[in-house]
Amino acid sequence: MICDAHIHFFSPGFFDGLGAQMGLPPEGRAEAVVARADWQHPESVEALADRWISELDKHTVARAALIASLPGDEMSVAQAVARHPSRLVGFFMLNPGAADALARAERALDAGMRGICLFPAMQRYSLHDDRVSGVFELAARHAVRPAVFVHCGVLSVGVRKKLGMASAFEIRFGNPLDVQALAIRYPNVPVIIPHFGAGFFREALMAAASCPNVLLDTSSSNNWIHYIPGLTLAQVFRTTFNALGSDQLLFGTDSSFFPRGWNKAVCEAQQKALGDARIPTDARAKILGGNFQRFFPV
Repeated sequence: MICDAHIHFFSPGFFDGLGAQMGLPPEGRAEAVVARADWQHPESVEALADRWISELDKHTVARAALIASLPGDEMSVAQAVARHPSRLVGFFMLNPGAADALARAERALDAGMRGICLFPAMQRYSLHDDRVSGVFELAARHAVRPAVFVHCGVLSVGVRKKLGMASAFEIRFGNPLDVQALAIRYPNVPVIIPHFGAGFFREALMAAASCPNVLLDTSSSNNWIHYIPGLTLAQVFRTTFNALGSDQLLFGTDSSFFPRGWNKAVCEAQQKALGDARIPTDARAKILGGNFQRFFPV
């Protein structure tokens, strides 16, 4: 069984929000952004949700987490999840520095969302900020018991590059060691660090080894390995398995736009790396889908 813990849901609202950041006039700006990116317009939230289900069926992916990839677009994913609740799990991006952050997060969780995504390098805040603690407090007390996804390390947003948008991200805010104190303080909140820490591999392993509620997702091409001479994806999996076992790993692809759809090449590369690393069959089953099912039961 394969479950994908990392898919971006590029809704009409997402493209409209990017267009607003670019200063485009409101009329038709979502369509204008899609045209500039040379992608396919999602038409509607419902159509995009159905298209993702077709993609998952095509590639025999049992379930997936969809991420609302711009603050304010969380209800797009909530609608998609409500349309396909047995297949989709909803995550959403949140800026803790926004005046209405906690109220917005609570509404999203009340609507069934199950993951709060923080991008400290993008919005330039410290994980030691009290506003971040407030997000974890909310996660700890809410009935949904959501995960908190914290992007650490190198951050590159492909759609912003494609559109020529500035991305003044500060990597120093994304150190996985800063996640540790939060994970210790809120042991019942699952904390997901994507891309094996995206360059902070050692630090991500240290945080996860000291906190069983810290999970690493395997998503994307993991090009950060080029910053560590000689490292291969198979070595990443073997080192992680040796340090953590298999219970704290979630498979993901970082798929996002159409017409590409679900990124099968990423899945194949990771499956090959798992084989090259000689990860046991039962451990592979947990990584590829079992752990997702355990943390996000239907």
